[in-house]
Amino acid sequence: MAEAANGTSTGPVRVDSWIWSVRLTKTRSQAGTACRAGHVHVNGERVKASHLVKIGDEVRVRMESRERIVKVAKLLRKRVGAPVAAEAYIDKSPPPPARADVLAAGVRDRGLGRPTKRDRREMERLRGLAESRRSAG
Repeated sequence: MAEAANGTSTGPVRVDSWIWSVRLTKTRSQAGTACRAGHVHVNGERVKASHLVKIGDEVRVRMESRERIVKVAKLLRKRVGAPVAAEAYIDKSPPPPARADVLAAGVRDRGLGRPTKRDRREMERLRGLAESRRSAG
């Protein structure tokens, strides 16, 4: 009875439900959409939302240009508070890039309007895209 009260489970749990309950996504529908889009892998295999996860599985979720790699430590069916959710997995994700690195990649000031061709080429050069376009075309 205590397990049902805090949302833990003894049997396998759907991957979309688990991702949502441990707060890797904001909503359960976002978790299902990520599964349908192929952004969720369990033990190296792309999975559907109905795939069952168990303790010890490695779950990879790609959301918002960042990949989260977690190992299942506890099975949860219901969404729980952040401290309890943090105990449900072991985070093996690489650290997120520093904000300064993200902003240095060619951010324009608001109100400047559409970039000119020269501005666009300068931004591509800063991001390192200019060389790849020349070699591809």
